[in-house]
Amino acid sequence: MTSEVPLPAPAPPPPGSSDARRIEFLDDRVVAEWAAAKAPLIDLLRRAWTPGRLTGFRRGGRDAVLVADPRHVHEVLGTGGDRFVKSGGHRARPLIGDGMISATGERWRTQRKVLQAPFTGRGIQRWEHHIEGAARVVADRWAARARTGEPADLAEDAQFFTVDTIWRSLTDHPLDAETYEDLAGVQDIVAALPADVGGGQGLPAPAAEALAALDERMHRAIADARSRHRTDAAGAGLLFRLFDAAETDPRYDDRLVRDELVTLLVAGYESSARTLTWVFVLLDRHPEVARRAAENPALIEGVVAETLRLYPSGWLLPRQTAADETLDGVPVPAGTDLLVCPYLTHRDPQVWPDPEAFVPERFPAEEPLPPGAYLPFGIGPRACLGTRFAMREMDVLLGALLPRFAIESTAPAGDPVFGLNLRPAGPFHAVVRERR
Repeated sequence: MTSEVPLPAPAPPPPGSSDARRIEFLDDRVVAEWAAAKAPLIDLLRRAWTPGRLTGFRRGGRDAVLVADPRHVHEVLGTGGDRFVKSGGHRARPLIGDGMISATGERWRTQRKVLQAPFTGRGIQRWEHHIEGAARVVADRWAARARTGEPADLAEDAQFFTVDTIWRSLTDHPLDAETYEDLAGVQDIVAALPADVGGGQGLPAPAAEALAALDERMHRAIADARSRHRTDAAGAGLLFRLFDAAETDPRYDDRLVRDELVTLLVAGYESSARTLTWVFVLLDRHPEVARRAAENPALIEGVVAETLRLYPSGWLLPRQTAADETLDGVPVPAGTDLLVCPYLTHRDPQVWPDPEAFVPERFPAEEPLPPGAYLPFGIGPRACLGTRFAMREMDVLLGALLPRFAIESTAPAGDPVFGLNLRPAGPFHAVVRERR
């Protein structure tokens, strides 16, 4: 049930368009029922969602507007500039501190500039040997399992690969078992962070312990890299680039270097690991697609793109209005929460026919998509800096595995969990076999 709430001085909509001059707010009783049930936020967003319309709900005296229509997404993230901003209290701040993802304004612009060059098309070439080295480790794992027939958790394989890749790129060292144990604790910290804007900032004891172990590992890596930086300033690791920045910007003390290092670690492995896990899940459900991708590696890009459509890791991108604004001509007061939801945008039936189906042939699209219709890595100035890196590492790993191996699950991965990222509820155990 929804109740339409007219806004001041509504203007008539253009001929043939939907009535975009008002926001449809969910009835307060629906919101109260959702809160009493302690249901996940995605359930409330689904109830509020009407494709093509501006909708929302009220919680705790605050208005929240769901932003899912492509043209609204494009306005908020693409062309909105500083009109629609990240709030000061980023959900991941207990983990990433003042790293680039949580930074705002001029601080964000400065920090992004420091790290931008290594993630350009040419810059990524320097990490190619790291990506390929990490992929060989996983391929060797799968070959050994194919000989024994023992099932294993493919989600853990995806995580090890992405942690190994980003660790090599950060430090110029391959990943060892002890370091992996400390870095893998990031998943427990991320799982404990709030999915919703305005969530609590405290961490439960196990996550706090994992954070302490992670911090110790980061500071040891910084100390080691700093000693090498003094004698080998031409080193290629991303940590060296942060040390170079510290020579001209006093803000880059060990704490900010740590925050950027953890930010790169989280952004560099969490999203890619979850996406690769979903790729394995979907290919297990659709063995005919797996067979075609094995025979034609050119299809791998479409498999990854369609997986990102169905399961974008960054499924919710909160913003706020910094001042009184308008969105698609609708007045939106200062301080209103704007919940950009790629998960729903990617299921808009006006853009995506049969939106719940896994159809890798959607990509590359025959016709240009509407601006704002596809944003697995965000769009606009704050789009993910590591998009090309992530796509390249997933392409390399799947290119090494799919032509050689087939998988068959021994237990389901579980339902999607809409936390800070979008992940399966559990591990994904499967048997790996060599293709014949």
